[in-house]
Amino acid sequence: MHVEEGQIILEPAALARRLVLLLALSAALGLLGRWAGLEVHQCISGSVFFATILGTLLFWHLRLSIAFLGISVLILTRSLDIPTFVESTSLPVILFLAGMMIVVGALKDLGFFTWVVQAIISMPGMTGRRFIAVTAVSSAILACLVDEVTSMLFISVLVFQVCDRLKLNPAPYLIICVLCTNVGSAGTMMGNPVGIYIGTQAGLTFQDFIVWAFPIMLLALAATVVVTLVWYRADLREFDVRLAERLGRNLSLAPQMDVPYKRSLALLFGTFTLIALHHQIESALKLDKNSVLLIAPLICAGITMIIRQGRARHYVEHEVDWWTLMFFMLLFAVAGTLEHVGLTARMAKAFTARFGHETEVLIPVVLATTALGSAFVDNVVFVAAFSPVIRGLEETMFAMPLWWALLFGACFGGNITMIGSTANIVALGLLEKHSHVRIRFMQWLKVGFVSALVACLVAWGLLRLMGPAMERYAGRRALAAEKARGL
Repeated sequence: MHVEEGQIILEPAALARRLVLLLALSAALGLLGRWAGLEVHQCISGSVFFATILGTLLFWHLRLSIAFLGISVLILTRSLDIPTFVESTSLPVILFLAGMMIVVGALKDLGFFTWVVQAIISMPGMTGRRFIAVTAVSSAILACLVDEVTSMLFISVLVFQVCDRLKLNPAPYLIICVLCTNVGSAGTMMGNPVGIYIGTQAGLTFQDFIVWAFPIMLLALAATVVVTLVWYRADLREFDVRLAERLGRNLSLAPQMDVPYKRSLALLFGTFTLIALHHQIESALKLDKNSVLLIAPLICAGITMIIRQGRARHYVEHEVDWWTLMFFMLLFAVAGTLEHVGLTARMAKAFTARFGHETEVLIPVVLATTALGSAFVDNVVFVAAFSPVIRGLEETMFAMPLWWALLFGACFGGNITMIGSTANIVALGLLEKHSHVRIRFMQWLKVGFVSALVACLVAWGLLRLMGPAMERYAGRRALAAEKARGL
């Protein structure tokens, strides 16, 4: 294995071994399913989905190739038809993410993130705990507003800048920030791709996220901050000593500069407002549910590209991660095939046969399963697999708490391991490149598991307490929708 232009290139022998392993395990799963009584198309779709999951582990840099081949197998075996394929790709979700990526690219150009970094550095009365608490909370809130990876990219600049001035190892501070960023990404639809996907699958609005997900995220974030501050208390004491020495020599932490941030704030405020008010606009214009939500980033991105004509092509070609978006499209289609052939209905039936219909039991099961799965495999994979199962459960029970459990498990579980989220991988790559510091797997696992466990326990407790209120809330919303249709 070697690296070529930033890409991991497997040697032919290693590539062949992994391919044989992938095909053998996928075929074995299909045969096992057939032996268990599944139909042929159900066996094929299950094998392809398993191959897609395993492919993200064995061929992370080739995961899109595996998805291409998987979709081809499904169509050639008539397990998936073209209309179902097109419907299952969740194109509105993909366009939402593409529009947000363009908006984030414009925010970079307009100095928004630089302004945030400068504001944190210049805060008065700085101490180690205050600095890292404010930085970690800022990274979480930024993840809510833009996305977790973008938040981590800019917060890491701040951490490196301060630690370089104080001659400190940036690893503890960066780990704290990335753990909080993953927690923060569950606060709104915009923080993580699974948020907008769950929102569209469950019919949840932006207001639903603000009412239910955001408060739970804030309490889980507070718990995560406390856990990490205690965990790294020795490093924070060293921060205070080095800071006192530097300030004693009348030296600042970083040079201050004037950042023209007002246009970026206007863009962010406009995008956020349009998304936040989508339900009211849809009701006023009698549009389908979440239709304005899904096009809001496209409206803001389109206006931005008109105003900034010289950068329009750059935003589309370089700020939009087409590789990842295409993988999501095909992954959603593969997961949609499971529902198309009736496999998810059988999964939902088996799920309820094992755990029953009580939300008090199902909440921790969904939360724990998704969290542990997301620790090792891209959380979008597990959300795509679980979503049809929860839709099946909706036919016999009130399932809103299960959707939130799916969201929190996917986001919080990313803290467990180094590879649990894209933000983790990005942060560790930046740490190794900037400071030549490598984090060991167990070094991350200890603090990551504890922080994820605490955050999941907070979510579990609050979801149990808020369950009856959610059911009343959903009932009022349904009644209001019926009255609106009657008018």
